[in-house]
Amino acid sequence: MGQPADRNGAELVVEHVSRAYEGGTKVLDDVSFRLAPGELGLLTGRSGAGKSTLLNLIAALDEPDGGRIEVDGLPLSDLPDRARYRREVVGFIFQLHHLIGAMTAAENVQIPLLPAGVSPGERADRAREALTEVGMAERGGHLPAQLSGGERQRVAVARALINNPRLLLADEPTASLDEQSAVELLDLLGELSTVHGRTVLLVSHDPAAPSRATRLLELRDGHLEVDEPTAAGLSQAPPRAAGE
Repeated sequence: MGQPADRNGAELVVEHVSRAYEGGTKVLDDVSFRLAPGELGLLTGRSGAGKSTLLNLIAALDEPDGGRIEVDGLPLSDLPDRARYRREVVGFIFQLHHLIGAMTAAENVQIPLLPAGVSPGERADRAREALTEVGMAERGGHLPAQLSGGERQRVAVARALINNPRLLLADEPTASLDEQSAVELLDLLGELSTVHGRTVLLVSHDPAAPSRATRLLELRDGHLEVDEPTAAGLSQAPPRAAGE
């Protein structure tokens, strides 16, 4: 698959982050970790452990009650335009593909470009590039109903890639897929990290997911109980400074 690349990925730093529900129940409590550019972090934990809450904080869809989150050295609390950050820096892949049934795969992929006023010709070109990157170049003219579940999720990944994000957040993207499609999607996410250098934070309980990750993260009752590199991560990542 080639040598690891890191120029296309963002550095993600989460420091002492806490978030509580109304009423004071903490869903995240003093969570800290770092993903280097090009790493694939696998985030696990039981339902209610705070995984989706953490993704929403990193996507700037919510704000922590305490601590800080930085992407490429910029604290999200200092973002001048959160919508622009989500449009240009972050790509979000959901458990369900959320494709619009009346639009072709290529048209669905172009949707994030519409608010930016990108010309129709450029939108079409960029959609073709994104679909090619996920192995769907020949399926751009098909409607979602004409695609398999795995193909629809690949289109959703292409949509997340259309703005060339440096950070991909994936929330249980294989949960609704059959085993073969899930393996293929995990392989794709691994390639986006190791070959294309994007930083990926993946929430998944798929048994095949750990072998694609460079770092394992586990939340338990709001606390980060596991933060350790995998064998792949140890072989790819440069040495970390003391205290990191």
